[in-house]
Order: sequence, then C-alpha cells, then structure tokens
Amino acid sequence: MPERILKTDDEWKKLLTREQYRVLREKGTELPDSGEYYRFRKDGVFLCAACGNELFSSETKFESGSGWPSFWAVVGRDSVTTAPDHSLERERTEVLCARCGGHLGHLFADGPDPTGMRYCVNSVSLEFREEE
Repeated sequence: MPERILKTDDEWKKLLTREQYRVLREKGTELPDSGEYYRFRKDGVFLCAACGNELFSSETKFESGSGWPSFWAVVGRDSVTTAPDHSLERERTEVLCARCGGHLGHLFADGPDPTGMRYCVNSVSLEFREEE
C-alpha cells in the first residue's frame, strides 16, 4: 500500500485547480465528452493529479462510449481503493486514489475481458506520463 498523503482542505486548494478540487476532494463529476483524456491515445501511465500515484496503464484503456476515460484494470492492486456510493438512487462503487483518497470516478461490472470491469474516471483527476 502506498504511503498515505494527508492534507488540509486549504492545502489541497493551493495545490489543485478549482475543477480538480471540486472533483478530487468534493466528489464532483466532469461533464461527459469534455475531459482531456476521454479520446486520448498515447502510450504511458495515468497518475493521480493530486499526488502522482500511478493508477492506470494506457494498455488497459478502452473506448466505453460513456463519455469518460475508461480502464479495465489498475496498474497495481494497491493503486486505488473503493467505497460504496449512495449519492444517487442506485448504489455505485466509488474509486479513490489509495495514496491521497482523491475521488477518481466509479467502478462498474460492464467492462471488457479479461476483467469485465470498467473504471470510469474523470479526466481532471488524472495526469499522464508518456512512455519514453
């Protein structure tokens, strides 16, 4: 498990843009089809925009048609954590960065093989490191 990063709300506000703070710290959602990484196709690793934790490989990214970047697996077993989300009428599974607790998006069991999972992630919660 990565070492946890704990910061106050004021510290996060100084580090993040207003939109990053709204999504990562207040559990917001960006509009569908609006994110930088939705149709993005480069080889590399997607990191948490708040703390730099490695989250997803471009090798697991797929076009889900959902309007948000989607991945069928995480980089490592300890990259993310999940929690029940009861904010809508149906229960969903929230995906959080395991290092800083930032809200990334949601997990659904309608993804492709080999996992059958879809990590539906807000672009604003990610940064990208291209392979050299």
